Amino acid sequence: METKDTTMSMLRMDKGENEGQRDKGRQDAGGEEEGTQQENGRLMLADGLAERGPKSLTSGSGQQVSNGFTTSTPQSPKEGPGTAACAVGTTTGPGGGTGSSVPLGGLRTLVVQQTSLDRPRETWSKKMDFLLSVIGYAVDLGNVWRFPYICYQNGGGAFLLPYLLMAVFGGVPLFYMELALGQFHRSGCISIWKHICPIFKGIGFAICIIALYIAFYYNTIMAWALYYLISSFHPTLPWTTCTNSWNTANCNRYMSSDHNVSWSNSSTSPAEEFYTRQVLQVHLSPGLHQLGSVSWQLALCLLFIFTIVYFSIWKGVKTSGKVVWVTATFPYLVLLVLLIRGATLPGAWRGVVFYLKPDWEKLLSTTVWIDAAAQIFFSLGPGFGVLLAFASYNPFHNNCYKDALVTSSVNCLTSFLSGFVIFTVLGYMAEMRQQSVDAVAKDAGPSLLFIIYAEAIANMPAATFFAIIFFLMIIMLGLDSTFAGLEGVITAMLDEFPHVLAKRREWFVFGLVCVCYLGALSTLTYGGAFVVKLFEEYATGPAVITVVLLEVIAVSWFYGTNRFCNDVQLMLGFAPGCFWRVCWVAICPCFLLFIIISFLAFPPEVRLFHYQYPPWTTVLGYCIGVSSFICVPAYMVYHLLNAKGIAFSPFLSIRCQGLPSPVTADQDQRSVKEAQARD
Repeated sequence: METKDTTMSMLRMDKGENEGQRDKGRQDAGGEEEGTQQENGRLMLADGLAERGPKSLTSGSGQQVSNGFTTSTPQSPKEGPGTAACAVGTTTGPGGGTGSSVPLGGLRTLVVQQTSLDRPRETWSKKMDFLLSVIGYAVDLGNVWRFPYICYQNGGGAFLLPYLLMAVFGGVPLFYMELALGQFHRSGCISIWKHICPIFKGIGFAICIIALYIAFYYNTIMAWALYYLISSFHPTLPWTTCTNSWNTANCNRYMSSDHNVSWSNSSTSPAEEFYTRQVLQVHLSPGLHQLGSVSWQLALCLLFIFTIVYFSIWKGVKTSGKVVWVTATFPYLVLLVLLIRGATLPGAWRGVVFYLKPDWEKLLSTTVWIDAAAQIFFSLGPGFGVLLAFASYNPFHNNCYKDALVTSSVNCLTSFLSGFVIFTVLGYMAEMRQQSVDAVAKDAGPSLLFIIYAEAIANMPAATFFAIIFFLMIIMLGLDSTFAGLEGVITAMLDEFPHVLAKRREWFVFGLVCVCYLGALSTLTYGGAFVVKLFEEYATGPAVITVVLLEVIAVSWFYGTNRFCNDVQLMLGFAPGCFWRVCWVAICPCFLLFIIISFLAFPPEVRLFHYQYPPWTTVLGYCIGVSSFICVPAYMVYHLLNAKGIAFSPFLSIRCQGLPSPVTADQDQRSVKEAQARD
């Protein structure tokens, strides 16, 4: 990608000299640091603006210039691309008027409007493309299986109180902050730190590694769902009978039409054996120390999933923004159908009462508050680089404040709705087995969907139809999150290395998808379910929470809340109120620190089926998590060692307001933003 980043020129006019004489100094602002400044209509100042303090700038017609957008001054028909329009010596005074020109003989500033030869940044075709993409990212598989389980486990309806408090004071402020950062700086999670605080740039690399780890195991769950979807086209659903080659003597076919079958604690359902012995085949692996061979059926299913992912994101948000119209809306249609069907089943009321019956005494337990904080954080999904990437493709003056409130509210309501969808069916299962809902709902995570819900569907009239739409919904919920997670990595890398990757996006996406597929092979083995559980519990959770904690500290304490609020005011026309400022400065860091400390103090006891994870697997999980987080301190050391002109002065290199000299193009651009925010 060729760029002609501009030149900063100084015009000196002395009294005794001829007015036609000029001293022109041209300085290339090329290189990787300025390579990402590709937007049209940049304004650069030639003199030490950062030293003298910012002043509001205007174009020749007095129109202010926003971040990365051309001024309202029309180009002359004679001016083609690359022509610079200059305004000499005009400044805006405190009252907002245009000041007089600097007298001849004084130091004048030549303001250069540069039109880049680069392509303008891609934007969403429609506002709904962005909203559906964010909703599709936030509403994922965890909303369907994790929230209902955590809700009933932590006091039912009483759990909604800590959940809402954690959302209002922790989750939504973080969500809003990331959307505003991405939209203002129009950069991915790596290059954005050049504008905020360069020493924290390692956060961006850590986010990309975490996103890869998630892609290694998250898409495998969709491969399981695809296996179920294909099996649903059989004349008889294969998880409804005990006469298959994978069934054992403990298999107990318990259909709604069977009234003479007794259910004992040693009994296993056909759905459970289909899931564990046919799909996962975990009985062929003794544990993580011996994973076994790769299941070729799951390998083909995952290959098909990644093929869909590639052709959905290879061209950018223009294509993925169209795909989410199906993948983000179809799950809501299915949830509505399943809710209506579940509400008509016998015993559904038992599940709803079990789901919502409040147990206020549990609010005295710290575990409830820890689970509420972790659930809202991982549900909204700040810190994965996705919100930064999606918001960077928005128009500069898009109302991201409204978007944050709408999308986060939809996410929380979807979780609440999913609880009714799940527990009406669990009540039906309890009624059919003549057991308590608690005994039926003992399974959590994917088992809740692939065992309990699959068995319930098999007992419904038109079971094949409901099985097809249910597992299709699971796949689409996962696809949205995969689109978003990989787009976060792609945007980050393309913004950081535009000269190398910008014209090779399709090939880069292809290579990224291949890496993700190869990294997921361990989850496709007979013991792959153990690997998925290990990644889910240890490899990503603690690392991403720590990364977001550093992100909030860097933005609120180093970059400065006042500067960030000025940026928001420049975009939206109004500044965030005191509530948001207090949340960003104090409450959100405490919120994240609370989750981290609780996780370290009470590490989860990892168990899957009958396999108890040995202690060495905990160490392995933490090592995988640290392997991503290590990028943050490593880049800090690299930045301090390579900082120019400030050796033996680490404090100066940490300052996020830029060094006073020399004046760079990025500093000039920031001065323009600050000047406009003050106006």
